Amino acid sequence: MAVKKTNTIPAEKLALYDKLVATNAAIERKGDTVPYTSLNGHMFSYINTDGSVVLRLSKEDQDAFVAKYKTGPVISYGALKKDWVNVPDDLLKKTKELKKYFDRSYEYTGTLKPKK
Repeated sequence: MAVKKTNTIPAEKLALYDKLVATNAAIERKGDTVPYTSLNGHMFSYINTDGSVVLRLSKEDQDAFVAKYKTGPVISYGALKKDWVNVPDDLLKKTKELKKYFDRSYEYTGTLKPKK
C-alpha cells in the first residue's frame, strides 16, 4: 500500500500563494505536495514545502527583482536554478505588488519553446 505524501506548507503561505494565482483567471494552480503553475509544459511559479515561493523571470526582470528585493539565488537539490528568483515573505503578503512579477513570469514563460 502506497503512502500518500502530505502537504507540509504553512497554511497562511499557501493561502497567500493561492490568492496570487487567483489574480489571473487564465492560470490554474496544480500540484498537491508542491503547488505550482505552468504554461506550455514549463513551470513558472511554485511554493516549496517550507512555504517559500519562487518565480521564473527573464534575465532583465530577475536583475531588477533581485536589486529591489535583495533576494538570493534559488538553489534546488544543490543546483542553481538560473531563471528563478525567491519571493521574500514580506512581498508574498503584498499580492497587488507581487502580481506584476507573477504576470511577468507568465509572459516570460510564454516565450519559451513549448515542451511536448
